[in-house]
Formats: sequence, structure tokens, C-alpha cells
Amino acid sequence: MSLTRRHILQGGLLAAATPALSLSPGLFGASTARADTAIEGAVWRHGLSLLGELKYPADFTQFDYVDPKAPKGGAARQIALGTFDNFNLAVAGVKGNIAGPVGYLYETLMTSSQDEVGTEYGLLAEGAAHPDDFSWVIYRLRKEARWHDGKPVTADDVVFSFDALKKYSPRYASYYRHVVKAEKVGERDIRFTFDAPGNRELPTIVGELMVLPKHWWEGSDAQGRKRDVSATTLEPPLGSAPYKIKEFVAGRSVVLERVKDYWGEKLPVRIGQNNFDELRFEYFRDNTVALEAFKADQADWIMENSAKQWATAYDFPAVNDKRVVKEEFPINDSGRMQAFVLNTRREMFKDPRVRRAFNYAFDFEEMNKQLFYGQYKRIASFFEGTELASSGLPEGQELALLETVRDKVPAELFTQPYTNPVGGNAEAVRANLREAMKLVKEAGFDIKDRKLVDTTGKPVAVEILVQDPSSERIALFYKPSLERLGVAVSIRVVDDAQYQNRIRAFDFDIITDLWGQSLSPGNEQRDYWGSQAADQQGSQNTIGIKNPAVDALIDKVIYAKDRASLIAATRALDRVLLWNFYVVPQFTYGFMRYARWDRFNHAPLPKYARSGLPALWWYDAGKAAALGRRS
Repeated sequence: MSLTRRHILQGGLLAAATPALSLSPGLFGASTARADTAIEGAVWRHGLSLLGELKYPADFTQFDYVDPKAPKGGAARQIALGTFDNFNLAVAGVKGNIAGPVGYLYETLMTSSQDEVGTEYGLLAEGAAHPDDFSWVIYRLRKEARWHDGKPVTADDVVFSFDALKKYSPRYASYYRHVVKAEKVGERDIRFTFDAPGNRELPTIVGELMVLPKHWWEGSDAQGRKRDVSATTLEPPLGSAPYKIKEFVAGRSVVLERVKDYWGEKLPVRIGQNNFDELRFEYFRDNTVALEAFKADQADWIMENSAKQWATAYDFPAVNDKRVVKEEFPINDSGRMQAFVLNTRREMFKDPRVRRAFNYAFDFEEMNKQLFYGQYKRIASFFEGTELASSGLPEGQELALLETVRDKVPAELFTQPYTNPVGGNAEAVRANLREAMKLVKEAGFDIKDRKLVDTTGKPVAVEILVQDPSSERIALFYKPSLERLGVAVSIRVVDDAQYQNRIRAFDFDIITDLWGQSLSPGNEQRDYWGSQAADQQGSQNTIGIKNPAVDALIDKVIYAKDRASLIAATRALDRVLLWNFYVVPQFTYGFMRYARWDRFNHAPLPKYARSGLPALWWYDAGKAAALGRRS
């Protein structure tokens, strides 16, 4: 599937899947209007676009990239890493470990197209309307929308969902912080009111809201116990989507089954998709064990994140005789920043010179050669892989924005392009370490008995917290370089539950984190880098950034009036983040790597679908018969 801001917000909710918008003459472009209906002077529309004209008209019958005759049937056995003890989406960011497949159970008001950038079309909602000043939006639900128990999806469900998610989830609270209230204003109409006009993105991100069943959450379970939307649960929740939970083993597996009488089967946005009768998710604590299970045909496909394993671990008979297909799918729908996070809540990381020194100590080039077979490139932007990434020196509109915060940002960003230190050979490494030592001494640190000590004479020690062997391998490579600076380094590997709890409480020195970026960034940037999120447990501001220049530029991103302004504001924000050296950037690869047993098929994949697994694929009985029985 393509990466929308909802998927970014959920932060890996669809753990086993390969897991924005406007209405009027356009939030960054025009959109098609339905002139037959209006409310308070706002025209109803079937689709929303941030970047230009909608591709699909109001009477479209299907997306171009699907096969409406795709056969239904078969099962897709997928791998999920980690564990789970919770099915409640509302508390996913703060309590327990959410089961990734929960994301398959719920519908949103709108859903994205995967052959366009920044567009959405009606799913639970048949249309939406907002005024020219973007001060509110009204969504109208489809009459036919139903929960799996046959009851209609109602306006009360939407209001309940908005209130619950905003109350119990820090990420949703940040994402919807400018949405003052949701209220029922008609039998099927919900009005979302915003705190101020002019935020062009707000009418559209509301369309990404996952809708929960109010009557189910306010009811009782089979034992007569009152359900609690503020608590974790392993009771399979009621949904409205093409799949529901068939069975599960806590922490180990979840099986979803296709809903035979799914209400939205004939919707244009659903035709030709969700073709498997079953989606099976098996959980593994270790990717190496998961790969062995895949080799034994205990799973149908595996996404490979390790360059080493992709290069060395797939030389087995089923690959050689083409029963297993290796394929790379381009990532065109998003950017990313993956990095060592230096927790600025810790005293030693408050000084940007120290943070910069830690970057000088990281020899990416040698690591790429030794660990990754030279497959990766170094990340040099918080929006790596998109046109939103800054480069060179600021100019034009971007420079004008930076001038407004000149007194709050490093002066170098106006005169020097940002670059990461380059290693890869002994001479370069020595030069980088000399520069790192110079920086820490400027920050008041010193060397005593070959140990780096702070201004009080206390030796500097850091812990790198990791949760899986692949992250541990990278940390182990980084450790000797930091020790050459005199830093005492320990690496602690913890289980998923402990890791999540420590991250939520910001109880760490250094971790590896990843922020996905859509092609139309907006309100989610507050949760990533905003001052308010820095002290909010469960937020994605793991760095702890509290920077008025960053806050000001986030506002410029959110309130950009056109695409050019959005690009300029995002590049300015990127530049300020980079020049504060909040992270030690790691690496990226422009493709998703998959291996699969050759028993599936698909129509030509759209540009922004990545692999399209599993929604755009189907079970091919002919291929499966030729391949032989599953183990």
C-alpha cells in the first residue's frame, strides 16, 4: 500500500503489511465539485486533492490499477515481528503492544488513491464540504455503511471515535490539536470545527479518521463485563472493513477472514481489492528465525530489511529454481529520516556541539562496506527521497522564511550547505575524530585518563537501547568510534514491551528511530518536532526538540497556501533541523525488498503502491498447483 499520513501516524500499526487533501479550487489545486448539493454555501465533493486536479470523476467505477475480475479466495500467510497484547487502537501509542492486523478491521471516512499524490475519495463518507476559509468541514456518511454486526455506521460513531482517539492517544491528540470538536449536525452529517481559519490541511486530515463502533465499546463482553475504550483488550473488536478477526493466539498469531457480506464490496474505491479469503499473521521475535520459517514455506512472503541477508541468505533451492521470487519494489510515495536519536533531555546532549561530535564519530562509509555490501546511501535530510529535501544554500522563498527566524538558528545554515562527515579510510576517520574532539572540548568536556569527562569531572557514559539484532549490529559498529572519543558505551537489548515503555517515557540516551514523510507534510510535523510534543508521553518527538524556530516553520508548513510555499517551508524546516544536529543520520534504500512463494498474481502496480501487498494481489490457483502443496 502507499504511505499516507495516517499510516505514518499509526507508526507501523500494520506490522506485517508493506504499509492530505482538499476540496475547493484546491487546497494546492482544483478538485471536482458536485454542484447538485450545497450546505451553508460550501459545495459537496466526492474527492479531495492537495496537489492538483483529481484523476477520477464523481462517477468513476474503479481505480485504473485494479483488476475488477480478480478472483477471490485463498490465504496469505504473513510475517509480523515482535509480539502483541492489545486490540484497542485508541490506546495503541501508550498502553500495551498493538496487534498490527487491527488496522485491517476499520474503515476511514476517505481512502487514498495509489496512482496519485495526496488524493482521497469517499469510503465511509460519500462526500464532504467546507467553506473557503477552511474553518470547518462536514462529512456525510453513506447510507449503506455497516458494522460487521449489521448495524449502520452512524454520525455518533464518528464523534465517539474522534473524541476517544484524541483523548487517549497522544499522537492523535497532536495530529488533531486544531480540531476543536466533532458534532452530529444531521442524520448522517458530522461537522468538525477548527480553532482558526486558514489551515488548509485540516478539512482533509479529518478524512483519515478511523471510525470505531460506539455501541460496541459502550456495551459489555460475553462475560457481562463493561468494555473500556481507555484500556487494552484482547477481545476481538467489531469492525466495518473487508476483514474481521477469525481467531488468534495472544502474542503469537492472528487470522483474519474476509467478510462475505462486506457492505462496501461494490464501492469504486474497493473494487478489485482485498481478494484473499484469509490473512494469517505469524509473529516472530527475530527476523532470522522468521526467514527460516519462510524458507520452510511457513509464510508466503517476507519483507527483508537487512542488506546482508538480502545478499547472502536467499541462496537456497526454491530461489534457484524460481519457486521463490525475489523482487524489489520502488518507494515513490514517501521520504524518511532514520537515525541515531540523541535524547536532548539528557544534559550531555543539550549542547549541539556534542551532538555534532557524535556525527563525526560515525563512519558510515566503512559500515556500509562491511555490513551492507555497499547497498545503502547516507541520509542527508529529514525528508530524504523527496523534492522536499533541502540542498545547497537557501534561496528565494525558502531564504525569506529563514530570515524571519535568523536570530534563532545557526548562522552557518545561511552560508554552508549541510553535509555529513565522510569516512571510509583511516585518514578521513582520524580527521573526523579530531574534529569531534575539538567540538566536545569547546562544549566544556575534557579527556582525563583517556576518558571523556564533563565539567564536573564525571566520566561520560551512554547507553544505546535496541530491541532487535539488526539494530544491535549497527550499534556495535558505532560503539568503538565513540569509545575512541573517550565515551563509555553500553548496548542494551530489551524485549518489545520494555522497549516501548522506555521509549514512551523517553527513558533512554540513544536509540534508532525512523520518521516516515508523506509527499504532503502537515500537522503531523508537530508530533515529530514540536515543542508541545517534547514532554508528551507517547509522542514521536523522541529527540525532545523545543525550538521556537522549528515551531514557527512547522506553522509555515501547515499554513502553506500552495505547493511552492509548502516546498519552501518544508526545506527551511529541514535545514533548521539538520543544522541543530539532533540526530546522527543513518542510511536509506529506495526500494522495498520482498521474497515470495510464487503462488500469487497482480495487475500492473500503480506508482505509489510500493509492493501493493496484500490488498492488490490475489491467490493464483494455477501457479499454486504448479508450485505444489504448502508445508
